Amino acid sequence: MRGTAMILVTGATGHVGSELVRRLTAAGEPVRAMTRRPAKARFPAGAESVYGDAADPESLAAAFAGVDGAFLMSAQPVGTAPEPTHDLALAAAAERAGVRRVVKLSTLDGGTGDDPIARWQRTAEAAVTDPARGFDWTLLRPGRFMSNALQWAGQLRAGDEVAIPFADRPAASIDPADLAEIAALALSSGEHAGTVHELSGPQSLTPTEELAILGEVLGRGLRVRSVPVEAARAGMSGYGFPPEVVDAIMRRTLDGDRGSEVLPTVEKVLGRPARTFAQWARAHAGEFPRA
Repeated sequence: MRGTAMILVTGATGHVGSELVRRLTAAGEPVRAMTRRPAKARFPAGAESVYGDAADPESLAAAFAGVDGAFLMSAQPVGTAPEPTHDLALAAAAERAGVRRVVKLSTLDGGTGDDPIARWQRTAEAAVTDPARGFDWTLLRPGRFMSNALQWAGQLRAGDEVAIPFADRPAASIDPADLAEIAALALSSGEHAGTVHELSGPQSLTPTEELAILGEVLGRGLRVRSVPVEAARAGMSGYGFPPEVVDAIMRRTLDGDRGSEVLPTVEKVLGRPARTFAQWARAHAGEFPRA
């Protein structure tokens, strides 16, 4: 064992959390993987699986007991409660348990601005950065994830055409494995305490360009079917976002190019270039149908 202090990974079956559990266990760190469905989860040997649900704060005490470091993330959709109750519950549980080191997965720009998304993220980040909590905290602020492309898998089982909203809107997507590697460094050392890392991948690509790269990897001629703006708006509403949040998402997407800039953070922190979308696609090709 390289370390003796227990590290808790919340969202342990997610794209970042699962990579983080794998990386920490491979490094010999004691890891506790929190999930709402521990009986169904499959984690690497050496990881302890534990039940925990941020929507059920009373379930968190056992998950956080004896933990020294924690990776905190929430999938609670913005605006579905008056405030980010899941983030607040996780931070409170960490404080009660005496957790020392916290890495919080946030979003690009965090709480900068004054729309409903910014206000939500500002409250979520403050739950960790509040000096009264006493955490050695690190904030990770990525933009779009390369793993968002996994949403196309279902359509690709039916054919070569994929309906994609905002298909020509570029972003410098990041591989969740790079986020996990940075999170592991921050959790296993004190070098990133008090640091806000804004993160991106190494290329600014549109979803149309990403689909073309994926098609090359899979040996398929894939094509995009554009989704009208109003249909995209309706889809967000159907997902449960309130109107003011949908409006904020639309403004951010259509009226600006934030998230398209290639940032140097991954290479500075890891000492190597960020992984490309082509590398991500090759690593995850088995999750897509070949024909």
